[in-house]
Amino acid sequence: MARKRGLRRPVVLLLTLALVGGAVYTAVSFLQRSETLVSERCTAVVGSQTAELATDQAVNASLITAVAVQRGLPPRAASIALATAMQESKLRNISHGDKAGPDSRGLFQQRPSQGWGTEAQIMDPYYAANAFYDALVKVPGYESLEITDAAQRVQRSAYPDAYAQHEEMGRYFASGLTGQSPEAVNCTLRSPDAPGDPARVAAELSQAYGALDTTAEAQTLTIEASGARAWSVAHWAVANAKGLAVINVEVAGRSWSRGGDGWQVSNAADSQVRITVSPPIDS
Repeated sequence: MARKRGLRRPVVLLLTLALVGGAVYTAVSFLQRSETLVSERCTAVVGSQTAELATDQAVNASLITAVAVQRGLPPRAASIALATAMQESKLRNISHGDKAGPDSRGLFQQRPSQGWGTEAQIMDPYYAANAFYDALVKVPGYESLEITDAAQRVQRSAYPDAYAQHEEMGRYFASGLTGQSPEAVNCTLRSPDAPGDPARVAAELSQAYGALDTTAEAQTLTIEASGARAWSVAHWAVANAKGLAVINVEVAGRSWSRGGDGWQVSNAADSQVRITVSPPIDS
């Protein structure tokens, strides 16, 4: 009997280890599946209305809107630009045209043959956005025109009524990304798969908004800004969080955390935007 009891101990130990190992494996697998099942997307909520974009579309929307902010244009200009780009390219920087415009390229499907610039220039999203706004501001009274009318006067599209279907998306994202509607833009994302680089965030911000008063400490970038401009920068950071490995954004008493439930109350300063990116793996 003593020998049998002695044999039972290692058997029980092995079974226990197997069960623990199985539980750990199950937990890890569950977490991995949970991450995989996260539907990455970005939304703009204004009042009771919501618009949704894919994460890559939101990046381009934030770029187009930031250029309008940098130029001092009204939110209406951004609304028109976003609706136009959604119709022309689905807010993606595509390198091909269609039968109506085989040489059309970029976010706005601008054509070198129509004087919009070289193909290389048009494929630069910042150049393309500025070129669109250069043409838009020449349209008399564009701010009071219907979005589809203003867009058509710039684009000269074969389908002039098509822009109207993207008007709500354009207005909601423009309202959030220009900072007119605080806490409007939120992105649901998986965990970062690489560390972030504050210097890269600063460079992208500078290109989008022009010169900004920024300082960096460890993985956090601090931008001196207030009011609508602060919220514009904060929403830009959220819209670009996937590609830039942003994990936290703080502004005006609110904070956004990757994997969190939208904007939450915090002790963030009113005159600063703080953007934190994912730390190096060995830190």
